[in-house]
Amino acid sequence: MTIPVDIAALGARAAGMIEELGRISSTPDHLTRFFLTPEHRQAADHVARWMAAAGLTVSEDALGTVRGHWHPAGPEAPRLLIGSHIDTVANAGKYDGTLGVVLGILAVEAVQKAGLTPPYGIDVLAFGDEEGTRFPTTLSSSAACAGVFQPASLGGLDSDGVSLAEALVAYGKDPAAIAAAAYDPSRVIAYVEAHIEQGPVLEAEAEPLGVVTAIAGASRLSITVTGEAGHAGTVPMRMRRDALLGAAEMALAVERIARADRHGMVATVGRMHVEPGSVNVIPSRVVFTVDLRSGSDSSRREALTRFEREAHRIADDRHLGVVISAFHEVATVPCYRDLQLRLRNAVADLGHRAPELASGAGHDGQAMSQLCPVGMLFVRCKGGISHNPAEYASPEDMGMAAAALIRFIERFQLPQRDGGTSGAQT
Repeated sequence: MTIPVDIAALGARAAGMIEELGRISSTPDHLTRFFLTPEHRQAADHVARWMAAAGLTVSEDALGTVRGHWHPAGPEAPRLLIGSHIDTVANAGKYDGTLGVVLGILAVEAVQKAGLTPPYGIDVLAFGDEEGTRFPTTLSSSAACAGVFQPASLGGLDSDGVSLAEALVAYGKDPAAIAAAAYDPSRVIAYVEAHIEQGPVLEAEAEPLGVVTAIAGASRLSITVTGEAGHAGTVPMRMRRDALLGAAEMALAVERIARADRHGMVATVGRMHVEPGSVNVIPSRVVFTVDLRSGSDSSRREALTRFEREAHRIADDRHLGVVISAFHEVATVPCYRDLQLRLRNAVADLGHRAPELASGAGHDGQAMSQLCPVGMLFVRCKGGISHNPAEYASPEDMGMAAAALIRFIERFQLPQRDGGTSGAQT
């Protein structure tokens, strides 16, 4: 069957729901909603009410993930998972994460009301720790669903010295029940997420939706450059061991390496601490960070090797010391090719071309990929702006995304297992 879709109505509903959830914040003048805070509790309850109104049965697991269940073939049938997150960064936009939850609810509601009875169920998931803004963890909610949560992270502390375990208890959860949050891999078909692009490509291509090919792998480095402090007015330039100038040259080197890459690599030096930090003293020590992301793990590893070589060359030339340490490493997650095809076909049915894009941002799909095949649909956002109050997706584009998810669901069939290389079949 082909379910009738009213794109304008779907978009208007999505916009209204986004505005509602966007008002739930710890601060009155901008949106901040961290994991396991009273604001997270309020938002989770709000989402639960939406799910119930859409005809879904609602539950919540030990990591606070709100789950809306629709199981027309019974609770033992395999299920498709659709979701995203409802936590935010500080001073956030309204659409990041929340849009995927809203679109999942709207799509399943429409399919259910149309009388479709597929031989599988659907769970809509609202995760709570994708941004990693409160604790030194990220993706803990989706990791619990995927069965890969690390218990050691329960000891991680927020800025007030509250541990993740203590926050869970205060939120009304039992940390001992986290293992029970894991899905049985044999009963999960796939995980699909709709998300704003957080970049400018779809806007440049004049297309509302895109299909994600992979979630980029990421490496984060801390680089310590040591030189020698000296008087800014008395040490000749040729005799200086200026740690900041060495660090600056290294930062330019990583930019050069990323620009030369053919896999859409991006590199960011986001933090730099200079000592002693006086206007009239030559810097003696600099610590800076590098965030390197690519859709190709081999390309990223090669870039890291090149950067390390360049950093040591620069340090030798300037008579500096340099120590490079990695503190974060996430592998690239390819999106399942059959899910890509089905999402692309769903967009084509609506009269649009869906450009292929790699996601440079992290997503819950990275954790969920350890449970099942993952697919992602990107939604155009104005100016490519995200993690910013100016973040915006139009009602028309959101309605188109909801309609694409409806088309995806109505034509989704159970996969034929072939050793892990096939997903949903056409």
